[in-house]
Amino acid sequence: MTFYIIIRGYVGIGKTTVARRLAEGFKGDYVSIDRVLEDNELDRIEGGCIPEKNFIKANDLIAQFANSELNAGKPVVIEGDFYHKYILNDLTDKIRFKSYIFTLKADLEDCISRDKKREKGIGEEGIRAVAELTERFDAGKVIDATGKTPDDTISEILMSL
Repeated sequence: MTFYIIIRGYVGIGKTTVARRLAEGFKGDYVSIDRVLEDNELDRIEGGCIPEKNFIKANDLIAQFANSELNAGKPVVIEGDFYHKYILNDLTDKIRFKSYIFTLKADLEDCISRDKKREKGIGEEGIRAVAELTERFDAGKVIDATGKTPDDTISEILMSL
């Protein structure tokens, strides 16, 4: 069965590590919405944030790629903050395959600490702002990643599939 997985949550929670390892384990493809935005010059801030139309354009690109890979029988793992529900729904509407969505949650202070170790961190204020937006809704299965290793989180995801 061909499927795709979306890993969402706020910055510093471990989305990238978990998503990359899942894609590798499934011999599938990994897609980062942040990377798609950046590679296509859609990550420009206007009025304090990335415009919604840019997320929709990124979704179009991701969906085109994902549908092609899924048609070839290759699983896809997509990760991003997905702090607007309609942006998440837009993406899932465009990908016509079975989906599994996981929302990762963790202690915000841990995420702030991880962000400080990044080369391109967004800072405490940015982390808190993204967390506030992301916390507005849950999607799919919620996994509390507090105090868990990426492998622990992956095991919980695999048990849910």
